[in-house]
Amino acid sequence: MKVCVIGTGASGLCAIKHSINYGLEVTAYEQANEIGGTWVYTDDIGKDKYGLDVHSSMYQGLHTNLPKELMHYPEFPFPEQENSYLSAEEVLKYYQSYADSFNLRNYIKFEHHVVRVRPLLNDTWEVIVRDLKRNTFETVNYDAILVCNGHYNTPFIPDYEGRDVFKGKQIHSHDYRCSDPYKDESVLIIGNGPSGRDALLDIQHVAANVTWSHHWKSGSLINNLRNNVTQKPDVLKLSKDGAIFIDGSYQQFSVILYCTGYRYTFPFLSVDCGLMVNDNCVEPLYKHCININRPTLAIIGLPNFICPNQMFDIQARFCLTFISGRRKLPKKEEMLKDLENDKQIQFIERGFSKKKFHLLGVGYHEKYYDSLSEIADIDPIEPVISKMFEKSMSNLHQDFLNFRKEVFKVIDSKSFISTSKQ
Repeated sequence: MKVCVIGTGASGLCAIKHSINYGLEVTAYEQANEIGGTWVYTDDIGKDKYGLDVHSSMYQGLHTNLPKELMHYPEFPFPEQENSYLSAEEVLKYYQSYADSFNLRNYIKFEHHVVRVRPLLNDTWEVIVRDLKRNTFETVNYDAILVCNGHYNTPFIPDYEGRDVFKGKQIHSHDYRCSDPYKDESVLIIGNGPSGRDALLDIQHVAANVTWSHHWKSGSLINNLRNNVTQKPDVLKLSKDGAIFIDGSYQQFSVILYCTGYRYTFPFLSVDCGLMVNDNCVEPLYKHCININRPTLAIIGLPNFICPNQMFDIQARFCLTFISGRRKLPKKEEMLKDLENDKQIQFIERGFSKKKFHLLGVGYHEKYYDSLSEIADIDPIEPVISKMFEKSMSNLHQDFLNFRKEVFKVIDSKSFISTSKQ
């Protein structure tokens, strides 16, 4: 059975490894010249030398917002060291070590861009691939597709009234690399996710002034910032030289940095693949990963606010258990019913909008892992992983200036200890 893996970032690497373990013939395509996906830093923004969108959203000085003790693949821990929160360079070295330990590079075609994936009448898949170095095209048939293209490469920018009249610079965090371009500028930063917080902490040292627009309510999160930082609620609309906020206040800016997240995009999937993206909700998927209409195509890595490598790994094993024929999927009607139950939880119980359908988080992601384990009869994620996630999220919300000082240590499969460095 031939399997195509698209992308060799964190999800793609474990998809390759487990495809091999399941005895499948696997080929992976990577448009860059190395593994690591968004963890590969580049100064480039916009288009690369082949005219493709630059994939990486990595910026200088990035450190993880989760401890290494819960970020590793099962049975492949990060190297021992004092710190729990690692630099991007250390994370990339980990992925390189993982790939080399299992000889995964032998299955990867680098500088190959997947142009199109479409289903054939015999339930196989036609994949058209561009060899970027030679600028040639090849058509290959596969029995299954594992989509691992990541979701931090297509920016989402809110469609504020007045966006088209603002005369200053407008930049998304996807193109943020360092604080140098913001020296002496008046900067509006929109968003309170990891990139928004990190950019704020960098830019406040060089900008004339910074306004941080967010809807984080906890006061403990926003103390001890520099005197040149002003905090505002959400933006209502933009003008030619500033913004009006929902509290009615107004300020002027020379630069707007949108740290407003990303859109799920799969430009290589043909319209007859049986999936659609509607307001960032990808459907119909069984358990956020298997295409209900065509179950030999799966997407690894959609859910967010999760334990990343642990989830990628169990998703890959879950999907391959059914793709390989080791177990049979539920009937289509049962999978659709399960999807409707998930929507009931996300939209009714949790009150989420459609664009947050794939958001899990504390209290939900651990249930999700357990369901994958039970349905496919595969090894579960150890309970200590989710417990550390809850603790690390609590630390971040209480003090985003200092949460990376915490050091975690796993005691056993169910327990851990953590201490704060001074």
